Amino acid sequence: MTNAAQADSTSDILFYDSLFIDGEWRKPASSDSHSVTSASTGQVIGHVPVSTYTDADAAVAAARRAFADPTGWATWHPTERARALQRLADQLDARKEEMARRVSSQNGMPYSTSINFEAAVPAGVLRYYATLAEQMPTEERRPGVLGGTSLVHRTPLGVIAAIVPWNYPQTLTFFKLAPALAAGNTVVVKPSTETLLDFALLSEAVAAAGIPAGVINILTSGRGLGAYLVGHPGVDKISFTGSTAVGREIAGRAGQLLRPVTLELGGKSAALILDDADLESNAEALFIASLLNNGQTCFASTRILAPRSRYAEVVEFYKTLAEGSVVGDALDPATHIGPMVSSSHRDKVVSYIERGIADGATLVTGGPRSDREHGWFVQPTIFADVDNASVIAQEEIFGPVLSIIAYEGDDEAIRIANDSEFGLGGTVWTTDSERAERVAKQVQTGTIGINHYLPDFAAPYGGVKASGMGRELGPEGLAHYQNLHSIYL
Repeated sequence: MTNAAQADSTSDILFYDSLFIDGEWRKPASSDSHSVTSASTGQVIGHVPVSTYTDADAAVAAARRAFADPTGWATWHPTERARALQRLADQLDARKEEMARRVSSQNGMPYSTSINFEAAVPAGVLRYYATLAEQMPTEERRPGVLGGTSLVHRTPLGVIAAIVPWNYPQTLTFFKLAPALAAGNTVVVKPSTETLLDFALLSEAVAAAGIPAGVINILTSGRGLGAYLVGHPGVDKISFTGSTAVGREIAGRAGQLLRPVTLELGGKSAALILDDADLESNAEALFIASLLNNGQTCFASTRILAPRSRYAEVVEFYKTLAEGSVVGDALDPATHIGPMVSSSHRDKVVSYIERGIADGATLVTGGPRSDREHGWFVQPTIFADVDNASVIAQEEIFGPVLSIIAYEGDDEAIRIANDSEFGLGGTVWTTDSERAERVAKQVQTGTIGINHYLPDFAAPYGGVKASGMGRELGPEGLAHYQNLHSIYL
């Protein structure tokens, strides 16, 4: 058995008993295991070992050896690394249906979403950075202002600790892994407790692609493991996606250590629906921008800013959009809205709905009750008459809950959009392209879409204010995994 996994033929429960460290499956330091459950049913669907500090030490040591190897990954020509990334992309493609199924089973992402994101984006990002690594020079000669010439040399940072969340586990892993590998770094990946079976599948793909030992090491989850990696003396950079609260802690620790860090954190983005917007023609795009992955999306435009002249129309549009969405098992291809990732997260989302009602917002549709007997479901919920200063308009709910806020004129819409501690995503909806760009440029956010929202591999992605620091994707994402070394000639 090469992948350390087996399935119970009577229940299809997956059992993993090893960790992928230093290019092989290793028994963990502890005999403890973690049970993985289905968000749609609440039933156990797998077991994986718990990672300990000892396992983390082994993973970091393996990554350090691979990085320090004088003929190893960091010294390979970019073209040689690019070929390896292409092989890994091919192996992921060969597993895409199973990857989508595992992710959807665990976190509730509708299969129609996971097959297009979790199963496709990782290979796409790998291929993008494989090409970019070959095209971008690692050295540049600059004529000096004071005479002479400077040679600017780009080198990999070293060992990267990639700490990733459960909502888009594979997509967000490769936002980090692809540029880090393309630059010549080695990586230790620490997933979330809620999504572990997909990382076992990723380990199998890494092994099959022939990635050198120690270049990619994959832990499971363990108590305090993320914090342990952040402060580990063998780690050269931390790349984290998750909550703003945890991001602040990581930033503080990284600051003490003077260790580079990239943080992609929470959001409370606004959809600015201008008075000439065509709602019906953009219905699918509006759903994706605000309710993709059951609202468990950091960039989701969950504050809907509607002009007073069309307020009732916008409210009715979103009511119809929510009530027309199929709520069901995440693995059902017909499902639009699946369950929340866990019972505790469902309860958190429900508490926000109850708070919105208590604070006087108008409940248009949905609400805290779900008529489903099993699983962690929340009905898509629309609030009208929402004050932008209210809790449901200011705090990240991370569920299928939208707040519709009225405004008068573009300037007020921009002001309301910017009245938030977050600044990750956002959208502008209008039939006037010049007006759209003018408005979009005034919204204080790292990214914003016009009549749609979808991050592009070639453009930098990340947030401002409490939504993070640093950028992923694009050439800028590659640069975040490189040192600049100036040689004065």
